[in-house]
Amino acid sequence: MRHPAKEFRVLASVSDFTQHFGFPNPAHPLLTVIDLAQHRRVLPPTGPALRQLYIISLKKNLKGQMQYGRRSYDFSEGVLAFYAPGQLCEGNEELDLSELSGWMLVFHPDLLHKYPLGRKLAGFGFFSYQVHEALHLSDQEEQTLDGVVEIIRREHTQPVDGFTHDVLVAQLEVLLNYGNRFYHRQFLTRRPAEHDLLSHFEELLAAYFTQATEQPLPSVQYFADALHVSPAYLSDMLRSLTGQNTQQHIHYGLIEKAKQLLLSTSLSINETAFQLGFEYPQYFTRLFKSKTGLTPAAFRLSVQ
Repeated sequence: MRHPAKEFRVLASVSDFTQHFGFPNPAHPLLTVIDLAQHRRVLPPTGPALRQLYIISLKKNLKGQMQYGRRSYDFSEGVLAFYAPGQLCEGNEELDLSELSGWMLVFHPDLLHKYPLGRKLAGFGFFSYQVHEALHLSDQEEQTLDGVVEIIRREHTQPVDGFTHDVLVAQLEVLLNYGNRFYHRQFLTRRPAEHDLLSHFEELLAAYFTQATEQPLPSVQYFADALHVSPAYLSDMLRSLTGQNTQQHIHYGLIEKAKQLLLSTSLSINETAFQLGFEYPQYFTRLFKSKTGLTPAAFRLSVQ
């Protein structure tokens, strides 16, 4: 029996967000900083909400199990999470927020409309990470971020002048750059967990290309789903450990499989392309040449 879809509220502005959660009205129309210790509340009973806003939150003293992939996180002082517009949120009844502290920074995309940072946001992959891929901070890292957010808090509560947006956006960029740095640290300090994920990815990739039957071209989403992580997180993790993102690993596997077929079978170039999952053989030829410097036909001739 088909269940009716849940109704949800769209939070299109910072004011919508604060009203929905019962937070104080924002002092600035495009940005607010919320002290979580003063507002320890779960989601209101109105159900899930679609947020058309950017949210950065540092939550401390959460009671309950927070997982990092298959493992519990080891930095218990603070959990930093990033959310992009268009993400649906709903309460987690298993978490005890009675001693919650930290902060939540909420800003509207229009804040960055005329700034280069607005165009750079797509490069911060952590906005696409899943909840269990949050950033777990050390004490020193917490203090660093707290200092930046305090500057933003003071600035956004002052009367708006000709420099307000410049200062806010500059501090936001500092905050995001620290996030990049600290995520990179996490990839390095969690080597056992990350190498375990890398090993599973390599096994899946190898297994995919050992299949003899025709199959669709493998996608980044396919491997991310199989490993229970987000595509952005998988690519960033692989890049940190190997220097190549997920798509580059897939292309390497495709080319190695293509070489095997070209040298060990009598399949035509078109048949080889179809065997690998290419709908159009010219795309296969283009990729093969870009990676090897030779067309498939020239490669086959070169080793005869």
